[in-house]
Amino acid sequence: MSKQTRVAIAVALVAIAGFGAAFAYQLLAAPGPVDSSARTSTVVRSDSHRLGDEGDGKVTLVEFLDFECESCRAAYPFIEQLRARYAGEVTFVVRYFPIQSHRNADNAAYAVESAARQGKFEDMYKQMFETQLEWGERQDSQAKLFRSYAKDLGLDMSTYDQDVTSPAVAARVKRDVEDGMALGVSGTPTFFLDGKKLVAGSTEEFTLAIDRALAR
Repeated sequence: MSKQTRVAIAVALVAIAGFGAAFAYQLLAAPGPVDSSARTSTVVRSDSHRLGDEGDGKVTLVEFLDFECESCRAAYPFIEQLRARYAGEVTFVVRYFPIQSHRNADNAAYAVESAARQGKFEDMYKQMFETQLEWGERQDSQAKLFRSYAKDLGLDMSTYDQDVTSPAVAARVKRDVEDGMALGVSGTPTFFLDGKKLVAGSTEEFTLAIDRALAR
């Protein structure tokens, strides 16, 4: 792992720990109290998106993310490394949590969810992070750019155009946000390991937490 990558991941982990005010973007609305039943039922839903093949069911890592979040992009290569390292052992789940101060966070989530409906969730997920520097932090809508990504992925564009502006797709994204807020999520990325919020100050601590979960 290069020094630059390690620094980027460290910045993301600082945001996860709650000390990176410049990166841990907060929602305007403060989350309410969390009860144990909500925590159990809303960390992962049956239709939550999984990355790649599911693990053996022993350990699940859930990330609430915003595709326009710089810290989420910084964490992305590290998550890919974890996926390779723990393939078949850990189930990796992605949940939407677009931050409202990001002009294109919703548009990006809608585009990814529309791609998911045509079996291309992971492809669009990767595309968003790998191109974020081109469109992130812009104040004008990037919906046309996201549509070009969908076209490049070979999606049925008539179906995509219907889905990306549909109430059903917006509701799907909103449900993830509501689940996140019920769990106390207020910034991105936020991780849950086997249903409990994971706070790590380094990549080593993050990996150690997974290893301990697998050993249990």
